[in-house]
Amino acid sequence: MKNLIKVNNTFGDDKVIDACSIFGAMDKSGRRFSGEGVIKAIANMHDRGNGLGGGFAVYGLYPEHADNYALHIMYSNEADRQETEVFLRDSFSLIWQEEVPTRPTTTIKNPPLVWRYFVNTLAELPDNLSADDYVVSRVMAINASPRDAFVFSSGKNMAVFKGVGFPEEIAEYFRLEEYHGYLWTAHGRFPTNTAAWWGGAHPFSILDWTVVHNGEISSYGINRRYLEQFGYQCTMQTDTEAIAYAVDLLMRRHNLPVEIAVKVLAAPFWDDIARMPEKERDLMQALRQTYGSLLLNGPFAIIIAHQGEMIGLTDRIRLRPLCVGEKANMLYLSSEESAIRLISPELDKVWTPSGGEPVIGRLYPGAVIQGQPVREKLAVPYRVKVR
Repeated sequence: MKNLIKVNNTFGDDKVIDACSIFGAMDKSGRRFSGEGVIKAIANMHDRGNGLGGGFAVYGLYPEHADNYALHIMYSNEADRQETEVFLRDSFSLIWQEEVPTRPTTTIKNPPLVWRYFVNTLAELPDNLSADDYVVSRVMAINASPRDAFVFSSGKNMAVFKGVGFPEEIAEYFRLEEYHGYLWTAHGRFPTNTAAWWGGAHPFSILDWTVVHNGEISSYGINRRYLEQFGYQCTMQTDTEAIAYAVDLLMRRHNLPVEIAVKVLAAPFWDDIARMPEKERDLMQALRQTYGSLLLNGPFAIIIAHQGEMIGLTDRIRLRPLCVGEKANMLYLSSEESAIRLISPELDKVWTPSGGEPVIGRLYPGAVIQGQPVREKLAVPYRVKVR
């Protein structure tokens, strides 16, 4: 997988500049629901992709392992899997491991091995690292190693499923209709500057942060160099990976509220800052001076998700579309209104947010994620209990 000569590009496309599709659905009461509606909605935007990437993030799907980090890892061969598992056993306390269940899907060609591991950090962590920082360091070590092994999901009670194919094909392959979660995001990809391969599909994730993205980030180079100062290593060969790490840095490590963090990613223009009231102007200037290298240049519409929250954001002049819909407890974000109305025809409210202004959906205070069974009647081909 790290040798781009071997990338899986079904249609032989070189560079295509067009629109991806993004979709998100969240029940703010914490009720978990099947992925069938989300799959149907993203499939409705089929023409926005070309089969070179699709994926989903699901939150609340592993209640039986809610306190464990869930690592989803893809491998190109069995030898690299075995070597990586030695590293995992040295680095973590392994609770459970298994191959991610799949079904034969005629359109999915040459898939990698995809395994999941439920782990805890060791009792004593080096260099006084927090548990989250330690997990990030181990993820970076695996992804930057010579082995063909990539950790593409590493949060608690959440998971990413992605690959080369249309999103509805990826959903069929990973049997996603059998999972339940209170928050789902989905993506159909039209690769622009990067090759199509399994690790390069969306969502991109670190810990429980995930990002799906429609657009192209021309500031990737400076964004990447800035993030490398903080130990992040961009190895997935695409711009959206940098957005995921920037979100983790700003909101988890630097503890900025989302309302401030989005003003770093989609900062107001200097002319607009100059016309702001003094207190707001001083804050925006300080953010631009401190985090100027994390400003995202170029067109984008993104959905950021983590436990309990889903955020929609576009670039400052809104060069990519984003539609918002609400129905009772449900919040929807989509590239097209038609995808929302396909699964929720009678919306209470629908609107288009302004450029650079976030749409923030949060679980209600006191909401409890339902503990219904996660994988009813799901056959697991490999199940290995780790002692």
